[in-house]
Amino acid sequence: MQMSAQTHYQAELDAGRFCIQQCPQCSEHVFTPRELCPHCGASPLKWVRASGLGVVYSTSTIARKPDAGGDYNVALIDLDEGVRMMSRVELVAPDEVRIGQRVQAHVAQRDGRGLVLFHPADASSGVETGAEGSAA
Repeated sequence: MQMSAQTHYQAELDAGRFCIQQCPQCSEHVFTPRELCPHCGASPLKWVRASGLGVVYSTSTIARKPDAGGDYNVALIDLDEGVRMMSRVELVAPDEVRIGQRVQAHVAQRDGRGLVLFHPADASSGVETGAEGSAA
């Protein structure tokens, strides 16, 4: 039995790899995971490693009490591959995330599940992106 696109995406993240889909027919990148290309209708889509590089398209600061974890940001990121995703930018204060800021993805593990988070591209954090090469 073949995995659904969403299940495959999460399995890649759980293994520390940030992958998105690419259409073998029109070469467009696709996110969120799906079964058919939204650009040309082709199937199946192939999985490729994302570069992890992008630009903040929009950002919001979510205010929380300190005992609830404090403020955090939610950002829409335009990846260099031409797709947009929602995530968080870390290593800077939530209100210091700026539209147009270059960011780099990394796969973090939370409660045994992988998720994509970002940090400023110029931050020398030594965080691995797991975004090189391609995936099956």
